[in-house]
Amino acid sequence: MKLYESLCILRPVQAETENERVIEKMKEVLGQAGATILNFDNSGKKKLAYDIQHERKGTYITVQFEGPPTVVFELERFQRMEDQVMKFMTVRLNPSDLVAVAETEAEASGEDAGDGGIQ
Repeated sequence: MKLYESLCILRPVQAETENERVIEKMKEVLGQAGATILNFDNSGKKKLAYDIQHERKGTYITVQFEGPPTVVFELERFQRMEDQVMKFMTVRLNPSDLVAVAETEAEASGEDAGDGGIQ
């Protein structure tokens, strides 16, 4: 099993139910293809660096998952066919990169624990 990360930008819609439908379908596609979702992050609506399909904002979705290479094909096939998806990109991760990110996040949350930075 290999580790992957997929970033997807959805159209900004007035009703969040449309984006929720796409997110649930994305999770369903991953599950049916045999992937294990490790981390799922809905970063919300953000301003785009440039206009994409005449839109100035987009909803950013990041998914880290583990699975066979066929999972990427199924996920990207779904993203290509879905009208709500403006852009997407899937990359393969090294396991050491995933551990390094988890350690960095743990250190950052430890600093916010209120110890004042005194050691």
